[in-house]
Order: sequence, then structure tokens, then C-alpha cells
Amino acid sequence: MSQSVFATPFIGREEELARLSGVLERARGGESRAVLIAGDAGVGKTRMLDEVATRAARSGMTVLTGHCVDLGDVGLPYLPFTEILGLLAADERFAAVLAAHPLVDRLLGAGTDTAQDDAGLAPRSGSGEGRLRLFEGMAALLADLSDVTPLLLVLEDLHWADQSSRDLLRFLLSRGFLQRPTGDGSGHRLAVLASYRADDLHRRHPLRPLLAELVRLPAVDRLELRPLADADVARLLRALEDRPLPDATVRRIVERAEGNAFYAEELLAATDTEAGGMPSGLADLLLIRVEQLPETAQQVLRTAAVAGRRVEHDLLRDAVGLPEDELESALREAVGRQLLVAGDDGAYAFRHALAREAVYADLLPGERSRLHGAFAALLAGRGHRAETAAERAHHYRESHDLGEALAASLEAADHARRVGAPAEELRHLEALLDLWESVPASALPSGEGRDRVTLMLRASAAAAHAGEAHRAVSLTRAALAGVGQDTDSELAARVRYTLAGTLMGVDSLTAAFAYSSEALAMIPAEPPSPTWVWAAATHVLAARQVGDSETALRVARRALRAAEQLDLTDARADLLVSLANLEGDGRRSAEGRVRLTEARELARRGGNAPVEMRALFTLAMGAYEAGELEECLPWLAEGLDRARRAGLLSSPYPLEMRYLQLLVLYTLGRWDECLRTAATDLAVLPASGGFAVGPALYVGLARGDKGVVDRARTLLDGRFDWMAALVAGIVLTDAAVLSGDAEAAVARLRSSVEALTDDVGMLPDVTVRLTALALTAVADAAAGARRDGDEAAAGRWSAVATELLEPARAVALRGATGVPQGPEGRAWLARAEAEWAWATTGPDPAAWERTVAAFGYGDAYERARCRLRYAQALLAAGRREDAAAEARAARETAVRLGATTLLERADDLVRRGRLGDAGATARGGPVALTARERDVLRLLALGRSNRQIGEELFISGKTASVHVSNILAKLSAASRTEAVAIAYRERLLAPELGASG
Repeated sequence: MSQSVFATPFIGREEELARLSGVLERARGGESRAVLIAGDAGVGKTRMLDEVATRAARSGMTVLTGHCVDLGDVGLPYLPFTEILGLLAADERFAAVLAAHPLVDRLLGAGTDTAQDDAGLAPRSGSGEGRLRLFEGMAALLADLSDVTPLLLVLEDLHWADQSSRDLLRFLLSRGFLQRPTGDGSGHRLAVLASYRADDLHRRHPLRPLLAELVRLPAVDRLELRPLADADVARLLRALEDRPLPDATVRRIVERAEGNAFYAEELLAATDTEAGGMPSGLADLLLIRVEQLPETAQQVLRTAAVAGRRVEHDLLRDAVGLPEDELESALREAVGRQLLVAGDDGAYAFRHALAREAVYADLLPGERSRLHGAFAALLAGRGHRAETAAERAHHYRESHDLGEALAASLEAADHARRVGAPAEELRHLEALLDLWESVPASALPSGEGRDRVTLMLRASAAAAHAGEAHRAVSLTRAALAGVGQDTDSELAARVRYTLAGTLMGVDSLTAAFAYSSEALAMIPAEPPSPTWVWAAATHVLAARQVGDSETALRVARRALRAAEQLDLTDARADLLVSLANLEGDGRRSAEGRVRLTEARELARRGGNAPVEMRALFTLAMGAYEAGELEECLPWLAEGLDRARRAGLLSSPYPLEMRYLQLLVLYTLGRWDECLRTAATDLAVLPASGGFAVGPALYVGLARGDKGVVDRARTLLDGRFDWMAALVAGIVLTDAAVLSGDAEAAVARLRSSVEALTDDVGMLPDVTVRLTALALTAVADAAAGARRDGDEAAAGRWSAVATELLEPARAVALRGATGVPQGPEGRAWLARAEAEWAWATTGPDPAAWERTVAAFGYGDAYERARCRLRYAQALLAAGRREDAAAEARAARETAVRLGATTLLERADDLVRRGRLGDAGATARGGPVALTARERDVLRLLALGRSNRQIGEELFISGKTASVHVSNILAKLSAASRTEAVAIAYRERLLAPELGASG
């Protein structure tokens, strides 16, 4: 009787679903339970009930759903129960049971007052004998039905239930089937799920006393559906749309919806037509409850909406101008209707931001301007506190007092900079710059650093620190356009070298070098000045980026001497970092690290957080490039902590550090830690793109996650992002290789390298890795052609392999700093050489032996993949025992990492090559699990925690933990993930459980 009406997938709510599934399982076993499900309108109660009902029907339960309807004062008695009886009457399976309960016919036929009176159904019949017979008859009917089939009774929208329905529900749950055993002493196979809107329950709502009574019953639980997590709302939005959604659109809807699924769907539907505004239908829905309030309460809500999401009591009182008793009465109405929420600090907040938006949008223009002016005056009267500057700026702007708005915006920007909030600083500076042309000259700020060009440079720096690189470029170009003939030469130079720095942030290297050259030429080198030193430091970076290391080294040495002469501590630190990159073997050498450590100390002493973070990132990169992966992590942790304390987590170097930290964890084989860290990073910085998701996608691909490819493709949507392009290139190339599509792998390699090649023609370092990946598919295609006797195809693939290898060799030998790449680059080149040999002449065991050794610097997964290729080469050479040993080693790593794709290929090679049961050899024989351990293992595969396993199996979390430990011991697994991977391979789990990856 239940069939899902929702086309979109069920998203989130794992804990709630597990809890309700446990209720259903108990009901099927004869333990009747009821759950009262509370949640705001639109939060997803109906979707949750639909999902539970669908699962219940699949498990063999009969699902009966009754709806309460808002019919005002003329509600129909027992409406949800008559709907349920109608469903039963239409089902022939229950004809005999219904025939045994004649009261059912009278309830179904109760269409007139006479009929209702005869049946004892009318509300005025009170607690008479007929009414009691009806209640007992309904309880008996449901009890008898549960003997025929396990029942799930769903009652939706109890907040609209009529009095008779509420009374019947009270009887059923307190005196009916939940409390009465069957004839044999067991319980009834029945569960009741009843939903209601929590935000509709004002203090005098008739459902409130019933709920308070029911939740005290031992067999009745309450479940509150809280707003969805932001990540789940984002998943929902992407599931609702066939087309890719821009990240900015998703973020904006997630922010406004505040976890409400219905609001999110409505806002998404309006993205093309409302230009980001609120859909009229949603606004009307939100305003209905406002219009039900007395006029005074509506006036208070309108005033509060102008204040913002939250308003202090005293401020609201002064703005609305009502006597205290009238204000309190109005607030009591608004709070009682759950439109406002009273805070412990004496302030009031709108329960949902969209309710505030709807009320605000409904204001008349003059009313809106007047109220904003009132709030601006009230806040100004309290003194110019920095904390209120942003509010004052907003109210002044909306009340059209632009001069005061500009001054308050500048004050707010200063405050944001002091507390390390670059995104907020940028927002206030942009608001200030927007007002500049509209404000009289007498109202413009004065003093050093208060001119428009300097403020644009400051906004550009804030944009860069907030992670908005392209916005930083636009603002600096606007500053350059504002530089006139009479502009001070030092300021003109600052604009140019700042523009050079921002252009490097978006990989416009040739233009960056041109502007840094102009800046350096505008300021005399002698006598040295701070402006010349910083212009030189920027020019050093630009020269190195375009490959002019000779110029970079010469200018860096001269600028360092000038910085020492002027005692510019932070400039010295910045130049030492550049020299560590340029001199000798660069940052991975011992000499380079000495310079970098000195630079870190100088930057810390000078209080320059960006330069300190650059030094820490470069120290970490030096360790990584030297193959010292564990040493890399403390530098990254220190750098990210410094960025956090400075409020600069979105600036370029912290973003680079995030990616490098995840990459090191991935490379070391600490995959679960990598995923947890990536999830944490995305929660802090949802817009961090490829920096935070990259290595997590690499893990997902290796573990067979089918959604990884789509997620990688979405990284390429919108404006070009270098890191996103790099991550997508790696994932999509490797995915094509895993699917055996050599054409697609080569095409993706070429398009990725082309996209990542800078404007001076320098190929990216990742060319070596991408080439090695693509050559795997090319080698297999060439080998397949040779087996089929297609010499033309084999020759074509051999030529492709040679064509691809040459650029990779060149990149590996020069690296980004002009010196050969480190252990990682050499390992990927060794793999590329081995695949090239396979494509041209056939598998070469010696080449693969060198490759396996090269990846011994610390890359667990790639070393295992190469061991499997080595095993293939050994098998082709007839060295079966050696091949079996390498396949077994690759398999063991795959099991430890949960790398299902590698595990399948290893087992396939063992099977096809008849190399023996590598898995059984490693473990020492088949595994025997108890029935309970198999149940626990099934839930482990679904990602359940020990607590969730306990709830679903009706055991304690501690007992579940003991079972998990036993399973890990029996499977010789070091982690839950490894245990699941072994279980799939040994057919201890059904394959469909792992379908989602």
C-alpha cells in the first residue's frame, strides 16, 4: 500500500533513519512502538516518512497512511482513521478481518449527524458508551490486522488533527494495542509513526497537552527532525538538477535555506527567474502566519525585520516606540507563534532567516527607509563602537545617508582587518568604493592611506587573503585605472607590483612580469627605499615564474642587502624564501632549509603572517620533494595553525598547505585520516574546491566510488581554477585508465596538460604523473593489438607512447625550479619509462623492479599498483613464484587501504595466472564468523558506528564494540575499512552492499 512519490534520492538523516528502522524491526518481532516525529514545516518529515514506509513495505509490512487536513473550525471527525479504513476496505486480503468488526462500517459510513450520533461518533457525544465502543473496536481491529501482517500506521500532520482523532490516538497509545499483549502473551506486530509541525505549536495549541501526555508513555518516543546539514542540502540541490550548478549558487541557497529542504527546493526553482530573490509563492507562505497576528505584533515584526535576523530588546523597544506592556504583549504573540525566538541574552531572533526576508520585502519603501534611519540614529547615539560599525553602515546606506554610510563602512573595514576577517573587510571596502562617487567631497575620508587608489589596493589584498584571486586582479586593475599623471611615483609603483602579485595568483605570468618590471623601473634603487625593496621582491617571484632564474637570483641578492640596510624584517624573510628556492638544489637541500627556517623566524618576529606562512609552506614542500613525507606534516600543521590565528585560512598559501597535507596523508596510505581531514576542511571552507577535495577524490576512485568521476567533472565548471584543473586531470585520466579506455586517457592527459601549461609555455610538473597514468592504458592497448595480430594498431600505440614520453622526461629533468624533480617525480618517470617499454617492446621485469623501488620513498598505493604490473611482467617472463609474491604484496596493501579496484585486479591476475589463493595464503585459511558477527559485519559495511550497530541489533554499544574487535581479529584487519574490504573479497558480504563505494 506504500509506494514512494519522490523522484529525488533520500539524502542525509542516517541516524534518524536507523532509529526508525529499529522501531520497525521491533514491531515485526512483536514489540509495538510509537514515535512522534516533530519538525518545522518543510524540514523533511514527509520525505522521511515516505522513505521509512518504502523500506517497511519492502520488508513485508503493510503500510497504512492517514492524513490530517486543515479544515479550520469544521474539521471532519476521525479523518485520518477513516482514510486508513478506506485503504483497508479496498484490499481483499483484509475482508475477513473487517467483516468481524461491524463498527468499522458505521465509521466509514458516518456522513451525517444522525449517523455520527448513532455510532457515538459526534464530538458532543463526549465519553459516552458508543464512543468507547468505537475506540475499543478500532484497537481490536488493528490488533487483529497485526496478526495477519506486520503493520506500520503513519499519521501525518497531527497539528491539524480534529479533537476526535486526537482522542482516539490517545486511547490507542495509552490503553489500546501498545499496552495490551496478544492472547499468547506476546506483543502486537505494529508500529505507529505520527508527524507534526513543531513551529505551528503555539502555547495554546490543542495538540500540546496531548503530546506532553503521550511522551511519558514507555512505548512512545519522540524524534525531532532538525535542519539538514549544509553538506546534505548541497547534495540535495545537485540531485534536483540535471545541469551542473555553480558552487556560488549552491552556497547561496544553502546559506538561505538553513537546512530546510522545502525552502532549498523553492529557492533553487527560482534561481533562473528571480535573480536570487525569494520566490513569490514561498514569500506568501511565510507571510500567512505573520498576517494571523494582531496589528501591533505585526508592527513589531516589521521593525525587527529591518534590524536584521537578531535584535536586542532595548533597541527594538526604542525603534518601535511602543509602551513596554504593549511591546511585551506583541512579542509574546510573535514568540508564541514561533516567528521570533527569545534568546538568553535578552535579544530576539527570527526563527528562520527567510521569514525575516519575507517580512522585510513586504515593507513599503518609505517605511523601510524610515525604520533604517531610526536604527542608524539609535546605534550612533550609543557611541561609535567598532562592533556596531557594520550595522550602522548598513542602516545609513538603506536610509540614503551616504556620507555617514561611507564613514561607517571604513570603520567596519578597519575593525574586520584587526580581527582577521578578510572576507568581511573586502565586503565593507567594496561597499565604501561603491559609494565614493555619490558622496560629496567634503564627506570623503582624509589622511594617509584614505585615498581611493590606496583603498582599492587594500581591497585587493583583502580579496587575495579571502581566496578571491580574480576579484583581487579586478580591484588592482581598477586601482591602476585610477592612477593619474599627478599620482605619487611610489604609489604608482605599488599599484603595479601589487597587480603583478595578483596576476601571478591567476597564472597570468607574462603580464605579471611586465608589471613588476615597470614597478621596479619607476623607483630608483639608490638610495634604497621600502617601496623599491618590495617591488624587487615581487619581481623576483615573477622572474622565477617565467623561467628567468638568472634575473630572479640577481635582483633577490641585491634586494636582500637593501632590506638588511633598511632593517625591513618581513622583506628580508620574503627574500630569503625566494633565495632558498633559487640557489643550489633549492628548498629540498639542507642549505635551503636553513634559509627557510631563518625566514620563518624573521617573519614571526616582524608579525607578517603571509610571509611566515610562505616560509612554512616552502619548508613543507622542500621536505615533500626530498621524499621526507613525515617531516612535511609538522610544518603544515604549524602553517595552518598560523593561518587560523591570523584569519587567513582562505589565502593562497594556506590553501596550498591544505592540499599538500591531504596529499601527504594519501601518499602515506593514511586514507581514512585523509578523508576525515578533507571533510573537516570543507566544513570550514566549503569554497576551497580542489585544494580540499583532491586527495579525497583519489581515495574515492581507488575505493570504487562511482560518483567520483562526476564530482571531478564539476570541478571544471565555471571560471578556470588551476588546482581544480590539476585534480580533475588526475582523477579523470586515472578513471579512463581503470576503465581500459586508452583513447580517453590520452585525450584527458593532453587537455589537462594544455590547460595547466602557463602563458610562457612551461609544462606543469604533474605532466610526469599524468603521462605515467595514461601510458598504462596505452601499453595495454598496444599489448592487446599485438595479441590480436594487429601490427598496425600496435605500431600506432607504440608511436603514441613515444610521443607522450618525451615531454614527461623533459619536465622530470628540469622541474618547476629548474632542477630535476625529487623522489616523487623520479618514481613517476620510472613508471612512465616502464609503461613505454611495455607499449613498444613488451613488459620488462627489470624496468618494473626499478619502478617499485622508486616508489619506496613512501607512496604506498602507487607502489602496490606497480607491484601488480611487476607481477604481470614476471608472469609473462615465466617467473611464476616471483609473480605470486609481488601479486600477494600488492593485494595485502589493497586490503589494508580498502582499495577495491586494485584488489579486484590483483585477484583477477592470481586467478588468470593460476598463482594460488593469495588471500588465503596471507591469512592462513578461511574465516568462520558467527551469525551475530555476520550481522555486525553487514552494518559495518554500511558505515554504521558501534552505537548505531547496537541500536539496530538491540544490543549495547559496548557489546557491538566487542563484536567489531572479534571480526577485525578473525580477518587479520587493522581497521574497519580493511575488514570490510577483506569481507567482500572473501564473499562474506553480498556485493550489492558495496555498490555505492
